[in-house]
Amino acid sequence: MKVYLNLEEFKVNSKTAVTTGTFDGVHTGHQVVINQLINAAKKIDGESVILTFFPHPRMVLYPDDHSLRLLNTIAERISFLEKSGIDHLIVHPFSKEFSRLSSTEYVRDILVNKLKVSKLVIGYDHQFGRNREGSFKHLQELAPLYDFTVEEIAAQEIQQINISSTKVRNSLLTGEIQAANQFLGYNYFIKGTVVEGDKIGRKIGFPTANIKVNEWYKLIPTKGVYAVKIKLAQSTFNGMLNIGTRPTLNGGNNESIEVNIFNFDEDIYNNEIKIEFYARVRDEQKFENISALQKQLEIDKQNIIQIFS
Repeated sequence: MKVYLNLEEFKVNSKTAVTTGTFDGVHTGHQVVINQLINAAKKIDGESVILTFFPHPRMVLYPDDHSLRLLNTIAERISFLEKSGIDHLIVHPFSKEFSRLSSTEYVRDILVNKLKVSKLVIGYDHQFGRNREGSFKHLQELAPLYDFTVEEIAAQEIQQINISSTKVRNSLLTGEIQAANQFLGYNYFIKGTVVEGDKIGRKIGFPTANIKVNEWYKLIPTKGVYAVKIKLAQSTFNGMLNIGTRPTLNGGNNESIEVNIFNFDEDIYNNEIKIEFYARVRDEQKFENISALQKQLEIDKQNIIQIFS
């Protein structure tokens, strides 16, 4: 797969099958679109092209609203799409100027003149152009004028629920980890750097690694205790992770991410770490004293060992 960091870099001499979108999460619904795109490229003896954008359009159009969190960093998104089998990936910088293109200008100037589209493949809810005015119906009207065909893919469902990046985000923010993983087709994960903490966990028999997530816009699941797998260098470990403010220990307002790695006792400060989420075990809660917390942590650990057994 060839990666281009803007539309100007892209040059192609063959026919193209094209799809566009933010592809946040590269979830199972996206994967259906991608497979359809690859098949469409083969049918026209052409090459498959994905046009995606970064930053996310909402971050550009609403710069004062910092509520949106993404399922993938841009590096993660590129990595997932690289494994999908497409020929070309264009990551175009989204800007206010770009957002002002009308739907007709978008089709003519971008899809036709830049991408040389012969076949356009879109998801069932695809909208494009200024104020999201473009639709499948609009594409059907424009396609004959610009000599391409368009194919819309019907809503993909898992257990009668339409898949979308928003629904994956909502599942993670309500602690429904298994649902999120099913939508994604892989275990949700975060990556970060191990930073120094206050070492209280070590004093109570549950040493933790404090994680600083590398990108501010990466979505962190809701507060609670989780069964996780930890990938460190070439090794994988089971563990339990807490997201929250540790009310029993300090009752502060600062949220932290701390993981207790089972059967592990090494200095890993400043190392990069990957955490995969498997299940949410319980809410974060305040205990009467440290002893009560220790007892609950032991119960949590045994529950997580059972999950992974």
